[in-house]
Amino acid sequence: MRHLKSGKQLGRNSSHRKAMYRNMVVSLLDKESITTTDVKAKELRRHAEKLITLGKRGTLSARRMARVMVNDREVLQKLFTTLADRYKDRPGGYIRIIKLGMRAGDNAPLSSIQLVTEEMKGAEKPVKKTSSAKKKASVGEEKKIKKTSQQEEAVEEAEAVAVDSEKEEVQAEEVVEAQAKEKTEEKTETEEASVEVTEEEEKEEKK
Repeated sequence: MRHLKSGKQLGRNSSHRKAMYRNMVVSLLDKESITTTDVKAKELRRHAEKLITLGKRGTLSARRMARVMVNDREVLQKLFTTLADRYKDRPGGYIRIIKLGMRAGDNAPLSSIQLVTEEMKGAEKPVKKTSSAKKKASVGEEKKIKKTSQQEEAVEEAEAVAVDSEKEEVQAEEVVEAQAKEKTEEKTETEEASVEVTEEEEKEEKK
């Protein structure tokens, strides 16, 4: 039983398999794109991404750990300079696998494994999918907000109507007061005129 043993055997013993991974890692880091079978590409990605993470560290211990897999000095230098600078802002996903179809001879599935060359865009927070309960709660909150807004609008309309009615009442009172003033003025004028007439009559009688 293969407890705690990850990875594919690929029909090889451990020494043959490790040597194959070393050669493929060196070729991938040097050429930045190679073609192999689908299973080998998936296994190779695990090792290559770990090496790029070590290159981003840039410490002496990381260089010694990477030296176990990378036997070429030039490729090792490229790993700790060029590739480390390229992926310094990328948290992972340094390698992509593109399926190419079936091989002509044995009908094995082929894939192209490549280093990602695009620059990392600004980190965007993933949009979390809201559950049905959260959606219902949000819908209920929206309905409450709509109700409160409608109530506020109704209160504002009632206040506006009350203000308009108060204005109309004040205007009516002002009109009544103006009419009363006009009547009192007319009365005073008529009284003054009658007083003047009586005075003139008295004067004439005396004469």
